[in-house]
Amino acid sequence: MGLFDRLRGGDDPRVAFFGIDGVPYSFLKENASEFPNIASLASEGSAGAIDSIVPPESSACWPSLTTGVNPGQTGVYGFQDREVGSYDTYVPMGRDVQATRIWDRVTDAGRNATVMNVPVTFPPQRNVQRMVSGFLSPGVDKAAYPDELRDYLQSTDYRIDTNAKLGHEADKSEFLENAYATLEARYEAFRHYVDQDDWDLFFGVFMTTDRVNHFLFRDYEEDGEYKEEFIEFYKKVDEYLGKLREALADDVTMVVASDHGFTGLDYEVHFNQWLADEGWLSYQDDDHEELGDIADDTAAYSLIPGRFYINLEGREPRGSVPQDEYEEKRAELKGMLENLEGPNGKKVCARVVEKEDAFRGDHEDIAPDLVAIPNHGFDLKAGFKGHDDVFGAGPRNGMHSFDNASLFVDADVTIDEGVDLFDIAPTILDLMELDYPASEFDGRSLV
Repeated sequence: MGLFDRLRGGDDPRVAFFGIDGVPYSFLKENASEFPNIASLASEGSAGAIDSIVPPESSACWPSLTTGVNPGQTGVYGFQDREVGSYDTYVPMGRDVQATRIWDRVTDAGRNATVMNVPVTFPPQRNVQRMVSGFLSPGVDKAAYPDELRDYLQSTDYRIDTNAKLGHEADKSEFLENAYATLEARYEAFRHYVDQDDWDLFFGVFMTTDRVNHFLFRDYEEDGEYKEEFIEFYKKVDEYLGKLREALADDVTMVVASDHGFTGLDYEVHFNQWLADEGWLSYQDDDHEELGDIADDTAAYSLIPGRFYINLEGREPRGSVPQDEYEEKRAELKGMLENLEGPNGKKVCARVVEKEDAFRGDHEDIAPDLVAIPNHGFDLKAGFKGHDDVFGAGPRNGMHSFDNASLFVDADVTIDEGVDLFDIAPTILDLMELDYPASEFDGRSLV
């Protein structure tokens, strides 16, 4: 027991969670010899592949992972959500998350939580020990609380996110340089506050892994130009995780997890163009850019990733599908999606999920009617301009997957088939020996 353990005056077990956004478990397992620290964590503790959520998109995944409940309760369905009774859309931020975060449960129990770089947490909460918000934050000056944390981060080279635009270049050298700098700064900040040892829950996320995967994952899968650089980057991730593990006190359990898996990308699928080609979507004029530009005769529209909404009378402002035709139209659209094939002859969708099977809670009013889960290789897009073809290619060669997310726990827990993101929050609470109503979670403890 260290000095700060004694100063805290308690022997309650603690948890340090480190997120590795978008890292597939199979990749880490298949390359165990390259990543000795992750391999050690797996062999000495528990590890396995877990499922993500519907839809497997970071803006929806992290609120669900940190609350243990589905988007019907968090109120966050993706990077872009729509207002109730409107065609207006917004980008969900921390205050849009309507369910209780795990660090709020820790704080309510009278214990301390340090939260660093978790996506969809801006603006930073002031009821926790310290927090710097992650993905979508405007900058450290506004994303960090209290002042001590802000001042420390500003004195270093801390960055909220990697500059993903650099990945659009054919030469990935500058992108990789930026990714390494972001990763190093994140590690140094994590290590600084891990060493403070004044918290009961440390919750930090490395998001740079997701960025590197988006632009280099196909290189790894197909022995491409940047395969070696891809492996080298993950060796550094492994090194940092190993150093963080060594720095933890004996009363701390380390948990490492990703929010979704990853796979190579063959085709981008522009679903609003597909809906237009199939006669389901039309626009008020040729100068269309956003959801509000759809015409009155539209029967359905899409938002990323793979979310489909029937333009329902009485729900949408210009709804054209009568209530009594809803089930029929939805079933027709679902069947079309299930049968859609890409240029390579492969089915685009692994499955199409109806909203009743994925979402439960007080915020079902903005839930998509259908969610398409793609087969590996198809990245589902939903812009309202600029795509004349349904199938295309962009600068990315990697995409999210529903399956094959990662979970490592430095303890004896059960990670078997059926485990998913919803199980992580109650597992952490059990590891910390904190009481909680099991009925409030969609997941179950693995302890």
